[in-house]
Amino acid sequence: MSYFKAFALAFNMFTIFPFFKIHTYEDGINGRSALFYPFIGLIIGFTVYGLYLLLHDYLPAPHLAVLLFGLSILFTGALHLDGLSDTIDGFFVNKEKALEVMKDSHVGGMGMIFTFVFLSLKLSSFIYFEAWALLPLVMLLSRLNATLAIYIFPYISSGVGALIKQELKTTYVVIALLYSVVLSYLFSSTLMLLISLVSMFIIAGLLIRRYKGLNGDMYGFIIEISELILLNYLIIL
Repeated sequence: MSYFKAFALAFNMFTIFPFFKIHTYEDGINGRSALFYPFIGLIIGFTVYGLYLLLHDYLPAPHLAVLLFGLSILFTGALHLDGLSDTIDGFFVNKEKALEVMKDSHVGGMGMIFTFVFLSLKLSSFIYFEAWALLPLVMLLSRLNATLAIYIFPYISSGVGALIKQELKTTYVVIALLYSVVLSYLFSSTLMLLISLVSMFIIAGLLIRRYKGLNGDMYGFIIEISELILLNYLIIL
């Protein structure tokens, strides 16, 4: 039952779908929920892919791509995009003030500009994307990167993120990694897994170099940049 609650918590955190309501938080459920992050990405990816299969015979390809791009953001409540924007804002201030800036609910000018650039690149990626059957894997691997980043690197803020980091056991990370590896193999895309992991270590390494650790906004940044890299890898391929 506790694993179901952990799944429901992860589902509530990473999507806007109102299927589960968690009212009690037992010890360990926050860390356990992180093993389901990649699986939640898979569910979102299959939802978007299912809509593609349903609509691709009825809508022009570019319009459908824009629609699916918008829905992919809507389904996550723009949670990771908010983290990306806040992290970008932190790049343009003194690093001693960066965490304070990230906590500000207002988006700074540089965060707005670079988020617009990022969204333009990601929208273009959706428009020229053809391997829609692999979209679920893209979303799974990008969220696996978040789980691994939480486990591997120091956490430098407070709140729920610190609790997830504290409760995230090696067993949970191994389970998440194992089913992600199996699914990558079933999708015949083990190279995507490797590219995703390399991307995570590079992105996290750059953030660690500046901040000596990560926070929740930076996990969103890692997810979004990982998705963009994987989408463009598949376009090139």
